[in-house]
Amino acid sequence: MGNVVNRVFDSSGPEGKVRGTPQQIIDKYNLMARDAQLSNDRVAAENFQQHAEHYLRMLAEAQREQAERQAQQQERRSSHQGANQRSEEKGEEAAAADGGQGSVPAPEGAAAAVTSDVMGVAPGDSELVDTPEESVVPRRKPRPQRNPTPLDEPALAASDAAE
Repeated sequence: MGNVVNRVFDSSGPEGKVRGTPQQIIDKYNLMARDAQLSNDRVAAENFQQHAEHYLRMLAEAQREQAERQAQQQERRSSHQGANQRSEEKGEEAAAADGGQGSVPAPEGAAAAVTSDVMGVAPGDSELVDTPEESVVPRRKPRPQRNPTPLDEPALAASDAAE
C-alpha cells in the first residue's frame, strides 16, 4: 500500500470530502468535532471523533510497521558490522601469530626503507593502482567521413526535388 504516513487520502465524511495525509485528516476531524461540540451537537461530534479515530488507528499501524522495518534494518546493519569486526579480529590474531611481522617481511639493514603497515609499500613507492584508462588498450581509428559518391548524387537530387 506504500507509505501511509505521507500518502494523501480523500475521506468522505459527513460534511463532505476531507483531503490530506492521515495526520492532517485527524486534525481536521478533531477540529470539526470540537466545533460540533461547541454547537451542542453531540451526535455530529461523536461522528467526527470516530472518523478521526479511524485515521488515527491507520496512522499508528503504519508508524508501528515503519518502526519494525527500521529495527530490522538496524539489526542487519549491526550484525553485518559485527561480522566485519570479527573478521578484523581474526586478521589481528593471525598477525600476532606471525610475530607482528604482517605479510611483508621487513627489509634488512639500517638504511633500508620502512614498509607501510597498510599495504606493505615502501614510503617512496606509490600506493595508487593502475586504472583501466591507464592500461595500454589499442584505440579504434576514427571513421572517415563519408563523401557522397556519384551514385548517391541522383538520390540526393531526387530527395531535393521532392521537397
